[in-house]
Amino acid sequence: MAHGVFDHEVLEAIDKLLPTLRERAQETEDLRRMPDETVADLQASGLFKLTQPTQWGGYAAEPVIIFDAIRRISSACGSTGWIAGVFGIHPWHLALFEQQAQQEVWGEHREALICSSYAPMGAGLKVEGGFRVSGAWRYSSGCDHADWALLGGPVLEDGGPIMVEGKPQFGSFLIPKSEFTIDRVWDTFGLAGSGSNTVVVQDVFVPEHRFLSFHDMNDGTMPGVRVNTEPVYRMPWGTILPTALATPVLGMAEGARDIYIEYQRERWRAAFAGEQAKHDPYITERVGRVSSDIDASRRQLFGHIAEEYATLLAGDEVSIETRLDARRDQVRTIQRTVAAIDVFMESAGAAALAKGTPLQRLFRDAHAARVHATHEAEKVYDMYGKHKFGLDPDLIMV
Repeated sequence: MAHGVFDHEVLEAIDKLLPTLRERAQETEDLRRMPDETVADLQASGLFKLTQPTQWGGYAAEPVIIFDAIRRISSACGSTGWIAGVFGIHPWHLALFEQQAQQEVWGEHREALICSSYAPMGAGLKVEGGFRVSGAWRYSSGCDHADWALLGGPVLEDGGPIMVEGKPQFGSFLIPKSEFTIDRVWDTFGLAGSGSNTVVVQDVFVPEHRFLSFHDMNDGTMPGVRVNTEPVYRMPWGTILPTALATPVLGMAEGARDIYIEYQRERWRAAFAGEQAKHDPYITERVGRVSSDIDASRRQLFGHIAEEYATLLAGDEVSIETRLDARRDQVRTIQRTVAAIDVFMESAGAAALAKGTPLQRLFRDAHAARVHATHEAEKVYDMYGKHKFGLDPDLIMV
C-alpha cells in the first residue's frame, strides 16, 4: 500500500522510491545492513529532514508525516523501514538538546545521521564539565551509517547513581563516530538488514551540553525547545519513540496484505478441484477480517499522533490520559499487525516459504520487531489499567 491520505513532497519522493526498495530487500538482508545506495536515496528524498528543525534546514513537519513515510517504506522492506523509523526520529531528539550540541552536529553536516541504543548498557561518570562514558550498547540499528550515536545510561558519582526525585538520573549521551567503535555481531532471522550491531565506547569525555536527561524530556524542560519553538518538539517522548517502532510493523502488515492478495489472485489450487484461490471463501474471508485489524491499527496509531499535535497547536499540554491512550494502542498495533501477517503466512501455500520471497521475509521481520522491549504489551496494559483504577502505576515510556 504505497499511497495514503497525507500529502507532502517527501511522501511523493518515497512513493517513487518504493519499487527500488522492494528490489533491494533481499540485498539488504544479505548485507545485514542497508546498502549505501539506499541510505543516499532516503537522504535525497528528504526523509530525515522531516523532524529536523527549520533553523537547520529541516521541515519540523507535522509528526504524522514522518510516521506515514515510515509506514510506506516498511511495506516494501521491513529492515529499511525499521531504520527509517530509527533515523527518522533522531533529529527530533537532537532538537531537544542544548543549542551547542545541535551546532556541533548540524553546523558542520546538516545531513548527519544518528543511531541510538537507549537501554542502560553503559554509564557516565560525572566529572568537571561533563562525563566519562563507557559501555557496550547492543542493538544499535543502522550504526554502520551513523555519524553520531545517542546512548542511554545513568549518571554516576562516587560509585553510585545520582538521584533525581528519588530515581536514578538517566539520559542520553551524544557521541561522535570518531569516539566509538562497532562490534558487528548482528546476524538474526529477522530484521537482518537493520545492521543492529553493538556500539562500544571506552572512557570517552562527553561535555555537559551533549547530555539530555529523560527527566527533563518527561517534564518538558528540554533546553532545545527554547530555540526550536515548533510544536512538534513538545510532543511526548513516550508517544514519539514507541510509535516510530510500531509503525514499521504496521507497514509490514500492509505490504504482506498486498503480496498475499496478488499471490492468491494468480494461484491455482489443484488439490481442491482446480479452482483459483481467489474464489475460495476462506481466502476472501481472511482478507476482509484481517484488513479490519490492520486499518484499525493505522487509524488509532495515527489518530493519537494527530490528536496530540492538535492539542499542542492549541497551546495546551498533552494530558497523561491521552498519552496513556496512545501507548496502549501502540502495543495493540503490534499485536494486531503481527497476528495479521501470521494469518497471511499460514494460508499462503508452500511457495511462500522459499528463501527470497517477500512474504516470508516480512513475516520474519515483523516477529523480530515484536521482541523489542517497547512492545511489551502486558506491562503497558497493566500500567493503563492501574491508572484507570486510580492506582499509582510505574509510568514506563509515556
